[in-house]
Amino acid sequence: MSRRADQSERLERALEGGPIPHDEETRQMLAAAGALQPGDRRSPSRVSATREAMLREYARVQNPQETREDAGSGDGLDEPELHREEIELPDGGQLVLTDIEDITPERAAKTAARIARILNNKERDRQS
Repeated sequence: MSRRADQSERLERALEGGPIPHDEETRQMLAAAGALQPGDRRSPSRVSATREAMLREYARVQNPQETREDAGSGDGLDEPELHREEIELPDGGQLVLTDIEDITPERAAKTAARIARILNNKERDRQS
């Protein structure tokens, strides 16, 4: 039997799950065959799902929705009103409160007192 035929038979046996060959040539051929084999297989369900998604997107682009005459009016997405209140702090500073909700005098006073207490706190910052 020729050397090439012998190598071919050893490689075929090894690829079919036979015993691992001990010679270096067959090991190299197995490594090359393993490199040529794809590492992952495509799932048919994912392939079809991807294809359907592409076709849906294509159809959406080809047939855009009609523009409404009243688009943007009365849909609740109008620009909200911003409320602003300027307050003088005890040490001459100024606090500007801004909110989309009404700023009541009690809420403004409570926030100003809290900010003044933070600014007057002489304790060392424990975070730094």
